[in-house]
Amino acid sequence: MITLRSLLFTLWLYLSMPLFAVGLSPALLMPVPVALKVVRAWAKFVLFGLRHIAGVRVEVRGLEYRPKGAALVASKHQGMLDVVALLAILPEPCFVLKKELMPLPFFGWFAWKTKMIAVNREGHATALRDMTRQAKARLAEGRQIIIFPEGTRTAPGEPGQYKPGVAAIYRDLEASCALVATNSGEHWPAHGFKRIPGKVVFEFLPPAPAGLKRAAFMAMVEGRIEPASQALLERLR
Repeated sequence: MITLRSLLFTLWLYLSMPLFAVGLSPALLMPVPVALKVVRAWAKFVLFGLRHIAGVRVEVRGLEYRPKGAALVASKHQGMLDVVALLAILPEPCFVLKKELMPLPFFGWFAWKTKMIAVNREGHATALRDMTRQAKARLAEGRQIIIFPEGTRTAPGEPGQYKPGVAAIYRDLEASCALVATNSGEHWPAHGFKRIPGKVVFEFLPPAPAGLKRAAFMAMVEGRIEPASQALLERLR
């Protein structure tokens, strides 16, 4: 039954992309807020199918810490659901993503239109400067800038290798940083098509305050996100 439901959801997911991208493509010619509403509507459409077809429901905790205006957000990253859910959960999300994704049909069009922050990961110092420049501009527009500090997906229960990019943005923005823990990979694995029924939690944690030194900031980000994500896995298994 899980296999059948997973296959049906995969069909729902991949049909939803051209449906929204082509059917609502006129939004690409409209102001950014309109295109962003299309992207967020797509995310909610995917989450609806995830719950009612695959039996995976998403719960948000720590709402008192969820940013509503301009903010930097550092989130645990275990799979595609992290992107989909945060698109739906945050009011004006702006992801830091790989530049290689921008030419992709549908996805890249809306990523470009909604001013997502594209980064050349081979650019090193130049890429960091460009990333912080874009982040400052998006923050000035009241966006929530979402970065996955690990830089790539990690399997549930595995500790992530936290990269310095988030510290560079944090330092230059001179702002606090919202933190997000999750168990998403337990129910939407990074590889394969099976979706395991159950509850996925995205938990907003007490934010890292502005003004921390780099080492202290990185220690706080990892020291809060990792134990909280592990606790979600243990409690919800």
